[in-house]
Amino acid sequence: MKELLELIAKALVDHPEEVSVAEVFGEKTTILEISVAQDDLGKVIGKQGRTVRAIRTLLSAAGTKIGKRFHLEIIA
Repeated sequence: MKELLELIAKALVDHPEEVSVAEVFGEKTTILEISVAQDDLGKVIGKQGRTVRAIRTLLSAAGTKIGKRFHLEIIA
């Protein structure tokens, strides 16, 4: 799942070399923390949060398929 999120984020931003994804494992939920360059933050969030909402939907659908829950956090 980490690789999927990294691939999506690198395709969206102007500085793909500054994209990093960290995983924090919990009992039932895995938290994915994404960090991007400050000027790319708006591209990942999108207008009114539409882009990040779509990414969260993809993570949810992929997680359901493997029986896990994922939560996305953007680190500024």
